[in-house]
Formats: sequence, structure tokens, C-alpha cells
Amino acid sequence: MAAAPARARADYDFLIKLLLIGDSGVGKSCLLLRFSDDSFTTSFITTIGIDFKIRTIELDGKRIKLQIWDTAGQERFRTITTAYYRGAMGILLVYDVTDESSFNNIRNWIRNIEQHASDNVNKILVGNKADMDESKRAVPTARGQALADEYGIKFFETSAKTNLNVEQVFFSIARDIKQRLADSDSKAEPRALKISKPDAAKGSTATPEKSACCGS
Repeated sequence: MAAAPARARADYDFLIKLLLIGDSGVGKSCLLLRFSDDSFTTSFITTIGIDFKIRTIELDGKRIKLQIWDTAGQERFRTITTAYYRGAMGILLVYDVTDESSFNNIRNWIRNIEQHASDNVNKILVGNKADMDESKRAVPTARGQALADEYGIKFFETSAKTNLNVEQVFFSIARDIKQRLADSDSKAEPRALKISKPDAAKGSTATPEKSACCGS
């Protein structure tokens, strides 16, 4: 039994922690259920504080273990959820396309991220419930795209009910985070090599340069 965690660690190349944030009722839990279990419920699920699911995906030949945290949108849970911003590598900002106030509140959620999350956290904007009749839509696609452009982040409209773009959203942010982690590793590598130069044989500067090139 004790050997299981070691086996689990060998099971993936990257562990990525994602957060779903947004107002209560926008469908965060439904998006998570659709992505993790490929299921959907019409019952309104109120998340009490924090819930999370795990799904391992394959990206560019690498196994990525996604740990996805679903946060409560209600004001009374706000202090609980802020603690979870710190370790987040990616954040999905979710609003309901039929609820304009949930869209307007995205700016407040972004301010929370700026206060509590890492500076380099990846963000993605998600307009959920895109399957709803157009007569019920309160936020046009163009407004969602404009807000995402303003913050320089990607934008998707999704439907947890019909599975529209759900996989694409999670795969997109996971790919961006994986790329960021790979880039930061390759930037750190030359610095490590420079530090070790004094210990290398004099005049053998070609070797570290070659290994830096191969490692990038």
C-alpha cells in the first residue's frame, strides 16, 4: 500500500493545479464534472467551500496530471478560496452568458487574482451555458472576446450540458502552462551551466554551450 504514491508520481510528467472561479451558479461544478467524469446534471450544485477532481491527460507526448479545484462563488466562502489562489498555476474565469452580472463581476475576480495569485499564473476566460437559446443570451460572444483581449487572455464559450469546447478549454490552458514551465526550465539551465563553469576544466567552454543547446 505504501508504494502506491511512488507509482503515482511516476505516472505523470507534470502536475498542474487549476482553479475554477466565478460567481455562484455559472456552472463551474458542471464544467468540472463534464471534464473529469463526462457527466452532466441539471440539479443545481452548490459547492461548499472547495471541491476538486483529478484527470490525467496526454499532451505532446507528455502525461499531465490536472488537479482541478472548484471554488464556491458565494461571498461567505471568499476567504476560504483566497488561500487556494497561491498554488494555482492556471485559473479559469467562468461566467454565464445568460447572466450579465456574472460577466461584469469577472473584473472583480481578476482583481482577486492579482491580489492573491502568482504574477505568472495563466488565465482563461470562459463563457458557459452557450447552448442556451439566443433569446436568453445576455452577453454577446463579441463582448466576451473583447474582455479577454483587454486582459490578453484566451476566450472560449462552453456548454457543460452539450460538452461544447469543454475539453478544448482545459487542454488549452494545460498546454500553455506546460509551455511556460518548459520555457522557465530552459531559461534556468544556462544559468546553472554558467555557475558550474569555474569548476570545469579551463578552456573547455564549448562543452557547456553544447549541452545548453541540446537541453533547450
